[in-house]
Amino acid sequence: MTVYGIPNCNTVKKALDWLKTHQVEYEFHDFKKKGITAEKLNEWCNIFGWETVLNRKGLTWKKLTKEEQAKIDNQDLAVAYLKENTSAIKRPVIEQNSKAVLIGFDEDNYLKTLG
Repeated sequence: MTVYGIPNCNTVKKALDWLKTHQVEYEFHDFKKKGITAEKLNEWCNIFGWETVLNRKGLTWKKLTKEEQAKIDNQDLAVAYLKENTSAIKRPVIEQNSKAVLIGFDEDNYLKTLG
């Protein structure tokens, strides 16, 4: 299992704490240090939808002008933006067997998906 995120994110911390409490082993992929590929972002967008992968609640997104935000209106533009601004990726993203299964943190979804 791989957990994608950034270590100082509160939502990622909650997810990692949950995984540790439930003794789920994982490898952590830090966007800030390791980056992310357009291919991986497109995979996630195809599973969750680009509107979900793009975190519109975070500071990185909110720093954009309304005009800049309005221009990001499809998956290709979202992926290009997210590749350069990894802090705007909704986190964490959890993959099992190299397939994304969860995005964000919701305890009920974690219990259902990861047991």
